[in-house]
Amino acid sequence: MTYIGTPRSRVDGRAKVTGAARYAGEFTAPDLAHGYIVSSAVAKGRVLSVETEAARALPGVLEVFTHENRPGTAWLSGNYQDEVAPPGAPFRPLYDSQIQFSGQPVALVVAEDFDTARDAASLIRVTYEAYPHQTDLHVQRAKAYVPSKKRDGIDPPPPPRGDADAALAAAPVSVRQEYSIAPEHHNPMEPHASTVIWEGEGKITVHDKIQGAQNSHNYITNVFGLAKENVRVLSPYVGGAFGSGLRPHHQLALAVMASLALKRSVRVSLTRDQMFALGYRPMTINTMALGADADGGLRAVQHEAVASTSTYEDYQEAVVNWSGLAYRCDNVKLGYKLAQLDAVTPLDMRAPGAPLGMFALESAMDELSYKLKMDPLELRLRNYAEIDGNTGHPFTSKELRAAYRQGAERFGWSRRNPEPRSMKEGRELIGWGMATGIWEAQMQQTSARATLMPDGTLEVATATADIGTGTYTILAQIAADAMGLAMEQVMVRIGDSSLPTSPVEGGSWTAASAGSAVQAVCYKLRDELLNHARSMPDSPLANASLQHVTFTEGRIALRSDPARFVTYSDAMRAGGHRMLSLEQTTSPDPNVQKTYSSYTHAAVFVEVRVDEELGVMRVTRVVDAVAAGKILNPKTARSQIIGGVVWGIGMALEEETFTDHALGRFMNHNLAEYHVPVNADIHEIDVIFVEEEDDKTSPLGVKGLGEIGIVGTAAAIANAVFHATGKRIRDLPITIDKVIG
Repeated sequence: MTYIGTPRSRVDGRAKVTGAARYAGEFTAPDLAHGYIVSSAVAKGRVLSVETEAARALPGVLEVFTHENRPGTAWLSGNYQDEVAPPGAPFRPLYDSQIQFSGQPVALVVAEDFDTARDAASLIRVTYEAYPHQTDLHVQRAKAYVPSKKRDGIDPPPPPRGDADAALAAAPVSVRQEYSIAPEHHNPMEPHASTVIWEGEGKITVHDKIQGAQNSHNYITNVFGLAKENVRVLSPYVGGAFGSGLRPHHQLALAVMASLALKRSVRVSLTRDQMFALGYRPMTINTMALGADADGGLRAVQHEAVASTSTYEDYQEAVVNWSGLAYRCDNVKLGYKLAQLDAVTPLDMRAPGAPLGMFALESAMDELSYKLKMDPLELRLRNYAEIDGNTGHPFTSKELRAAYRQGAERFGWSRRNPEPRSMKEGRELIGWGMATGIWEAQMQQTSARATLMPDGTLEVATATADIGTGTYTILAQIAADAMGLAMEQVMVRIGDSSLPTSPVEGGSWTAASAGSAVQAVCYKLRDELLNHARSMPDSPLANASLQHVTFTEGRIALRSDPARFVTYSDAMRAGGHRMLSLEQTTSPDPNVQKTYSSYTHAAVFVEVRVDEELGVMRVTRVVDAVAAGKILNPKTARSQIIGGVVWGIGMALEEETFTDHALGRFMNHNLAEYHVPVNADIHEIDVIFVEEEDDKTSPLGVKGLGEIGIVGTAAAIANAVFHATGKRIRDLPITIDKVIG
């Protein structure tokens, strides 16, 4: 049996649908107390006083923590830096009286039960001195700056190549427009929560909603000065995160603070309202210019973006870089700036930066195609990039041409009438649009452990996470194939800070990183088993090397004569082992990183229907053709792309976080008023996986799928809306008022 490449149901699926899977806010302890956060009512200022007497007098209240009585924590802001923190001074909960954003925690009530803690929190009265604040990017845009320090893992825009200004001025056909995207919030189903179990003698076990248990572990030990061996962080299941769980959040610090002070277990869960104070996809304004020859060849690309950040950290994304590598062009100028707002630091959100920048580029390419009277797909093919223009490196692999071809054929693109408003059925205008999607394919250094048990079962372990992407399942598939076992004989352990080192789960690198580490340690285990088998008296494998044997059904057998074999258990006993456990670390090939560029690619084709009288829009059909290297599990892979496409639909038509700039506060901070796509909004989504071989990005040949589904989707929808209505809307989301206004 070969599992890799075959559709497999999630190995953790039954636990999730039966309720056996427990999440951070569901773990308990006999002495569990509950914390409730009191949030700041001003966007900027300082706390003058906190009246806690009425809250403390409520029966069942254990303590009220404020900046005035909190236990000691690290003094240096650097101790609060986590694995993915941007440059700056991270937020420090209850550190002092200063208010940096609306919704900032100003007090924590801890009580015997949640209801008492919540009621007591409502009795607390906070007096503020409010300072003038600014939360409008359009105002702060004039003060935008180039960040002085690079964020780890985020490449700044490359230097200009050629002379984009002169080439644009001389181009026979050009487009120059501004495209903006509203702020969005993640809104995963599972709220952020931390349950700290007091183990006694200064030891704690922490259940945290996080995309990297070791990130929270390091944060806790650094902030509170605890010995690493006295802290264990567990996060076996994550009910959606999409980047919101990359960084430890203030509920974790407050829960640990209270547990250490009270010497008992404490849980702090955030309300849906409070979830809006964690971070968001930043509002971004793109200024885009394209110049082309009359035949569609690109002469110039200019792309500048201004994005919001907080006043205390320089949050950065790769927004404009895509415009330097998506298409062939000799004259390119890119720029990226930040503007500080009196708001919480933004957070990575599914494919951070790419949907923003690609919306601008792909919308401008569509506009250019209409000016040229050229098919939008033909324009992209005419400017197809064979190398990464930003670096001059060839791609590890690129099957975007095949994605264009297969997607267009499945969608029926050749039947498209190119004239806007030319396709109609009843009272609905029909529009067809398309766009390109690009996301970086990465591999990170990761360690894994494989343990072969006496009963022949295998445990593989690494500290990575599963945020719903299917990590448990693909690691089981990889290990089963590597060791010649049934998937049912493989147990996967992840989401535990005590396991072998792994980076946070994000960036679509987990399959390539954790998967390669699991495969490598299983191969190492096979080597060890074969060595023991060869050393046995009268071994049938005495002179066999790896290429002469197979590992299947718990046996090491000669390829030439499968009847001659040694069982795994016999090989372990021969080596003096009751069980055999090994660890291995894998890293990306530095030579590949220096000489190649690696990306996933997609071609997104969309049909929209727009009610001509009411302006109501429906995305009725999507075809997303994805080239992402080897597909480990087509079933879970398809789910990832569908999820990304749904996010793109939300980005294009619904999602927008409104800010009351007078108060500096998010207005629609709940799921009743923050609109996300629901079942009724989603129609046919057809996913094509284009065959692509890549022997450079990772040993497994995989390139990642978590992000690519969203990239290009919003642009394709906007382009389809223009084709349907003849109205170009450059500000997302595209709402009814913009269509009929």
